[in-house]
Amino acid sequence: MVRTHRWLPRSVQLQFWDQIRAGTAAKPAAQAAGFAAATGGRLFRQAGGVISNAPRQTGPVRLSITERDEIACLTAAGHGPRAIGRAIGRPASTVSRELARNTGLTGAYRASSAQHRAEHRAKRPKTAKLRADPELRAVVQARLTRKWSPRQISERLVLDFPDRPEMRVSHETIYQSLYVQSRGALRRELTTALRTGRALRMPRRQAQARRERPAGGIRDMVNISQRPAEVADRAVPGHWEGDLILGGNNASAIGTLVERSTRFVMLLHLPDGRDAATVAEAMTDMIATLPPLLLGSLTWDQGKEMAHHQKITLDTGLQIYFCDPHSPWQRGSNENTNGLLRQYFPKGTDLSQHDAAELVRVATELNGRPRETLGWRTPAEALTALLSDQPTPGVATTA
Repeated sequence: MVRTHRWLPRSVQLQFWDQIRAGTAAKPAAQAAGFAAATGGRLFRQAGGVISNAPRQTGPVRLSITERDEIACLTAAGHGPRAIGRAIGRPASTVSRELARNTGLTGAYRASSAQHRAEHRAKRPKTAKLRADPELRAVVQARLTRKWSPRQISERLVLDFPDRPEMRVSHETIYQSLYVQSRGALRRELTTALRTGRALRMPRRQAQARRERPAGGIRDMVNISQRPAEVADRAVPGHWEGDLILGGNNASAIGTLVERSTRFVMLLHLPDGRDAATVAEAMTDMIATLPPLLLGSLTWDQGKEMAHHQKITLDTGLQIYFCDPHSPWQRGSNENTNGLLRQYFPKGTDLSQHDAAELVRVATELNGRPRETLGWRTPAEALTALLSDQPTPGVATTA
């Protein structure tokens, strides 16, 4: 027999979701609102963890027909959005959006037409955009499969389909299509391709400070404070950040190198361990594939795997600088990249099982993902543009 539950009053649901928005877990939030913890967990799952779909306190959100009449009269009299907003007690941005949405082709704003359009837009339920457009849905699903984030997909659609406004979708719509049952236009299993890999969207919690490896006692290291100023502003190419990502029990590792201006990634294959000699050999071989334009500097943390840094500098000409202890933000691009790489190489797994060809494939896929900091170009595109007027022999094969 299917178990039924008493309908929860809206006021109780509002208390529950207010607790969720404050960062409380679903079960304690339910108990604080005065109903069963199991019911709270069910409500949270039904909403897909998407808090924006939860009930909110009602208020004078929408413009009334009376306010629209005032907007029409004041607009016809030549007043701007700020003056109109002061007159009707609304923000200027609300008035500006209202005029942009509902001004007719003749350039005139009519209150009755604006009210009709607003009522039509407010009708629910609506067919999800991704459910109604199979072409757009196919493009979004293909890019989710390639581990693009919803934000990357949304912004890149603008660049890839500049003359097709129908091929637009917000990142929030993509998230809701993945997580919310009633809007499930996308395959639910695609949530595993997201960076979090969660089947539910979880409230943001206060981030805990990461623990950086303690100082490795590296001799003759050059501190990051002595790094040239040109490296910090990312205007000059050829400056890299590096680190290791570790497998289960710290028994295996993969080296990561990220170019600061283009965010281009290269991965070091370390099947024989991560001692200083092995890392130095792998890094020297990888750096040898780069053109002279990209041989500026390398910033690393104070891990013992870089004990042979002077030999790397001698063999490659790459000056190496070391971060301060417990300061991962000094390698921000590398830290972010390592987080992305965990989609491919989860924590606690044996990283030695991935051969060199697999690392090249992952680096190629990551270099093909658009980045906001690059104007939604990909690192591969940014590197190609950088090298377009330069000699290209020996460019790394992960481009």
